[in-house]
Amino acid sequence: MFTPTIGTLGYLVSADGTRVLLVHRSRDGDQHAGKWNGLGGKLEPGEDVYSCLCRELREEAGIEITSARLRGTVSWPGFGVGGEDWFGFIFVVDGWTGELPERNEDGPLAWQPIDALDDLPMWEGDRHWLPLVFGDGPVFHGVMPYVDGRPAGWSFTAP
Repeated sequence: MFTPTIGTLGYLVSADGTRVLLVHRSRDGDQHAGKWNGLGGKLEPGEDVYSCLCRELREEAGIEITSARLRGTVSWPGFGVGGEDWFGFIFVVDGWTGELPERNEDGPLAWQPIDALDDLPMWEGDRHWLPLVFGDGPVFHGVMPYVDGRPAGWSFTAP
């Protein structure tokens, strides 16, 4: 039976569309330590994915979302520390209110040029689907199985 952890990832995009806000994960014991990532987290019982995104960005960045677009979904079988399966809803956030902090409990927040994301340390698999997030194509739905902490494949549809 496939019972993944459900999560959301939000990528705040600058007004001119050239930069994205990322967190540099640096908390001790964090499986993401040393990597740059979007903001987000796990869906809670009784919560829809958009409400989860709003709650997570309120908690992690102190903002209220006013505009966000679903860009895709990714299934990550075997991604977790113990080989747990994950399923993520990925959003571009292009409107919000509030003042962004310099950091959150996971690490410092920083605006990064979208066209230079390949230069940042991040999950190897992110490089496959991030161009779809920031592109102007249709919503995509992908599968990226992980084996021993590394992607073992990538496929997607964009109907």
